Amino acid sequence: MSVEQPCYTLINVSSDTEPCNEMHLKSDLEKGDTQQKVEALKKIIRMILAGERLPAGFLMMIIRYVLPLPDHTAKKLLLIFWEIVPKTTPDGKLLQEMILVCDAYRKDLQHPNEFLRGSTLRFLCKLKEPELLEPLMPSISSAAVRYEAAGTLITLSSAPTAIRAAASCYIDLIVKESDNNVKLIVLDKLVSLGEHPTYNRVLQDLVMDILRVLSSPDLEVRRKTLSLAMELVNSRNIEEMVLFLKKEVSKTIDSEQEDTGKYRQLLVRTLHSCSIKFPDVAATVIPVLIVYLTDSNELAASDVLVFIREAIQKFENLRPLIIEKLLESFRSIQSVKVHRAALWILGEYATSVPDIEAVIKEVSLALGEGSLIAAENRLKQGDVEENKLEPGNQTGPVVTTLVTSDGTYATQSAFNSVQTSSKEKRPPLRQYLVDGDFFIGASLSSTLTKLALRYSNLSTPEKSNRFDAQIMLIMSGIIHLGQSGLSTKPITNDDRDHILFCLRVISDRSQIITDIFTEYCRKALNDMLVAKEFEEVSYQKSKQKTGTKIQTDDPISFLQLETDKGGELGENVFETSLSQALIGGRLGGADAFGANKLNKVTQLTGLSDPVYSEAYVHVNQYDIVLDVLIVNQSNDTLQNCILELATLGDLKLVDKPQPVVLAPKDFCNIKANVKVSSTENGIIFGNIVYDLTGAISDRNVVVLDDIHIDIMDYIVPANCSDTEFMRMWAEFEWENKVTVNTTLTDLNEYLKHLIKSTNMKCLTPEKALSGQCGFMAANMYAKSIFGEDALANLSIEKPFNKPEAPVQGHIRIRAKSQGMALSLGDKINSSQKINQHIKIVSA
Repeated sequence: MSVEQPCYTLINVSSDTEPCNEMHLKSDLEKGDTQQKVEALKKIIRMILAGERLPAGFLMMIIRYVLPLPDHTAKKLLLIFWEIVPKTTPDGKLLQEMILVCDAYRKDLQHPNEFLRGSTLRFLCKLKEPELLEPLMPSISSAAVRYEAAGTLITLSSAPTAIRAAASCYIDLIVKESDNNVKLIVLDKLVSLGEHPTYNRVLQDLVMDILRVLSSPDLEVRRKTLSLAMELVNSRNIEEMVLFLKKEVSKTIDSEQEDTGKYRQLLVRTLHSCSIKFPDVAATVIPVLIVYLTDSNELAASDVLVFIREAIQKFENLRPLIIEKLLESFRSIQSVKVHRAALWILGEYATSVPDIEAVIKEVSLALGEGSLIAAENRLKQGDVEENKLEPGNQTGPVVTTLVTSDGTYATQSAFNSVQTSSKEKRPPLRQYLVDGDFFIGASLSSTLTKLALRYSNLSTPEKSNRFDAQIMLIMSGIIHLGQSGLSTKPITNDDRDHILFCLRVISDRSQIITDIFTEYCRKALNDMLVAKEFEEVSYQKSKQKTGTKIQTDDPISFLQLETDKGGELGENVFETSLSQALIGGRLGGADAFGANKLNKVTQLTGLSDPVYSEAYVHVNQYDIVLDVLIVNQSNDTLQNCILELATLGDLKLVDKPQPVVLAPKDFCNIKANVKVSSTENGIIFGNIVYDLTGAISDRNVVVLDDIHIDIMDYIVPANCSDTEFMRMWAEFEWENKVTVNTTLTDLNEYLKHLIKSTNMKCLTPEKALSGQCGFMAANMYAKSIFGEDALANLSIEKPFNKPEAPVQGHIRIRAKSQGMALSLGDKINSSQKINQHIKIVSA
């Protein structure tokens, strides 16, 4: 057989075998029975293995007469035949006859006989031609097999058709698979494909297929899907994606699922990113999202307003549209926080006379006509003058024609009446003030002041004075209402002082204060957006994989010429070890055999035990692989040596390790898989049981030390807004308070140590943490790979007069599950002990 042809099967051929007769072979294949055809196929296989060429026409003859046979022996021989027979022409193109072979094996992959399907899959693993594998991909029904087949296809070929087929297979698996863990694993595989520059261009054409995954009800799956779609979307498919997302947003209105509000938030944020990344679609997105300012879910409405604030600052051509739509939805907003932010936007960007007058009109309607105190007094006295019936609801007779019992016609008049409740609903802004929330009154005063200062530059002095008087009347009315006792709570001193300050600004018109109101507020927003954009760019750069730099004097390594007896790692072990031994070696960043791996080796037995054992714990997302080394230190043969394992916590042993036999001074490696279902400190314990040759006594047992699974393998830093942090802090019921016990004397150093040891991200801005005041408070956040949230609040201090005094304080951890809160607390305590030990040793 040619050296270039791969072959995984060795067949012993006796030396006294008679040479094959081409005519006899042809006759047996065409006219012989099943047994004769099988014997003829055996002779052809021996002939090819001996290096002879397949006679012309024999390939099609085997396809016609042998391939359809149901005989199992024939099918096994055919698998060997198709493995060794040349499948391409001399110029490298696939033979046309192989299309028929693909069709036959497509049927075998769907055969009800499991053995036949397995044999066919084993045969496909030996093929190297992507053109043969791609047509068979849809016929592979097992999810696990399809997943592995898609991964194999990617390793074999980087052609766009192969990548597209593998990605389509992954998408189909995510959509059809019911297990969320499987969905997340396959989705991570898609994400890793998207990070590859070459594959990214192929996946860009599959964005709409990827969005099919949003049919899954799991929020974490939806979050990863939208994030992946945002990475892949381009100018060719952005409009189609935005249209799909707008439909998804509309579906959430009538949905009764538990996470509907959070899903709507994700959609709003994705549309926000789409509009900022592709400004051409912003005009179609804004009218759809502004409707959701009236959403009862405050978080979703706040996200919409954050988007509108950024859009109105960046897209000047859309400002009239945004102001118009914002005014239409203003009175329907249900949240005081959203109303405050909407007032700020209107006050900042209503710069023309028509816009300013429209804002004042809308504010007046939201407060109610006339004096606030007079309106409240009338309402308390039962006068509902301001809630008159609308023109369409006026009472009036309605005439209908009826048929009486004797068959004659008659007319009947009826009057419609509208019932009004004794407690009339107030306009929204007045309702906030009556409920005692006068902070919105202070915000409204700032907005009205900005409008007054601009209006004076755009109109005549007479109109400007009338406008100022109207605004000052509103502000003074808010103060009077707060001091009248008609509201639930009186106005605070801060809010009253701010409103009085705004009144003073309108009356004095100081140039410095005017510039602050009319220019510096918008400049501050622009600076904040620029800083946010810079942070996003920095984050994207940090995610990019750095290319390998090759120096001019680096040796070129040819794998074919290396004698790598290590085998499994596929690298030059000597070169790697030498580079690590040298200080400043070129492979300093790659820690193949370094301390990181050694830190994960756990000694399970003592050195004086008859059986020595240690385990390397490899965490692979949702499962743990234990590579256990067992060494027979005795001079006896250990019969039926079994590694018995059990778990504590949310861990599950997948399969039981098989027994082995160990000769004296021999060793072996046993692997065990453990499935993880949640973020919690788990424990794996067990023992080694064995029999001695010729011993009559009971079995021997060596108890193993416990293996503690580190929670940090499942926690990754994450980001969230202050509003989301406070909401989760109020919702999560499990809290763990950890006292700070450290030898560190610097507040910032302790914060860095805490972030490093817990994998959490500090949400408090760096500017807020700068400086030395003797006290520090910071919020931190992280997520597990299972979608669990973990919050932490750090509150530490240090006296100024004692520079060598250690940091004091506490850390409060909150999580939805008890295991998450306790595990993080244990991790912080253990990291503090390690830090103290290092300090003592260094001292």
